[in-house]
Amino acid sequence: MTQTTVTTHFKSPLHEMTQTTPTCLWNDSASTRELTYSIDNGAVGATCNPVIVLSVLREEMARWAPVLRDMIEDNPTATDDQIGWMLVEEISKSAAALLRPVFDAEAGRNGRLSIQTDPRFFRDTEAIVAQAVRFSALAPNMIVKIPATAAGIPAIEMATYLGVSINATVSFTLPQCVAVAEAVERGLARREREGKETASISPVCTIMVGRLDDWLKVVADKQDISTDPGYLEWAGVAVFKKTYALFVERGYRIRLLSAAFRNHMHWSELIGGDVVVSPPYSWQVRFNASDIPVVPRIDKPVEPRVVEDLTRRFADYRRASTEGGLSVAEFDTFGPTRRTLRQFMAASAELAALVRDVLVPDPDKALA
Repeated sequence: MTQTTVTTHFKSPLHEMTQTTPTCLWNDSASTRELTYSIDNGAVGATCNPVIVLSVLREEMARWAPVLRDMIEDNPTATDDQIGWMLVEEISKSAAALLRPVFDAEAGRNGRLSIQTDPRFFRDTEAIVAQAVRFSALAPNMIVKIPATAAGIPAIEMATYLGVSINATVSFTLPQCVAVAEAVERGLARREREGKETASISPVCTIMVGRLDDWLKVVADKQDISTDPGYLEWAGVAVFKKTYALFVERGYRIRLLSAAFRNHMHWSELIGGDVVVSPPYSWQVRFNASDIPVVPRIDKPVEPRVVEDLTRRFADYRRASTEGGLSVAEFDTFGPTRRTLRQFMAASAELAALVRDVLVPDPDKALA
């Protein structure tokens, strides 16, 4: 008897990953064009924040300019900042609609749009929770980003208790991830004690792997540390793999998400885990044009000599990769946290400035 071999054809390496492993793909953008491409390659989620909204407006201004003008007209007392956040909400809802079929098909585990709370609230638990509840109600398939800061950890617990699916962001370290996972477990346990359902809640915890790499490179320059430059590309991956193993061991009901891509290992080394990878569109195109084999690597340890070198030379790597290496009170002062918060805050101000140019056009430019 002749055996028939069935060959499966995949659209791309990312599509192959989504079809042959538990690893999920999210698009790190709410641009309609970019998200459509990503969904076609197997994506089951996406994200939005002021940085992304700025990018979307620059690419799709013809579509969003009338929406912006209507917002200004319909909200005569709203500030430029308030209108900017209205845009964040509208663009997020538009992206959520694209993902809704996945959400319905997978009973809410995937198909979500991740919307970020105002980064300027990072010290205010009550403000974070209030905005998280509001954002969660914008569409059935919203997941809300809350920073893994000292005030963000209790906000994550409370939001989870209130039925919000959270995505912990501004997170780079194993200690932050453990604090997030424990906060989610407390929130879920409280709901269960009160007889409330938890099946619809699908949280994730981001590790911004590339931003940890970036920070150690800054430290190396500032502190005159010499090491193999290639080792610095593995720091975020090593922290992610160690955290994933710990999460599996403890059975936390939250998935890890890889973000802030700087090299292909931030995707390829995490394949095979029950995790999310969330590369920007440009990195997806790059990965899909590559010949990198799609094989599970999540359980393959980073070379011990690399981990030993990073551990020996960089105190901040030790803090990032060790349970208890950072206390919750220290989350806000960790270098990558401060750098990221500053960027997110600056984007909020830049978005308000873009709205301001429409709200109050520059008269000097009109004369030019």
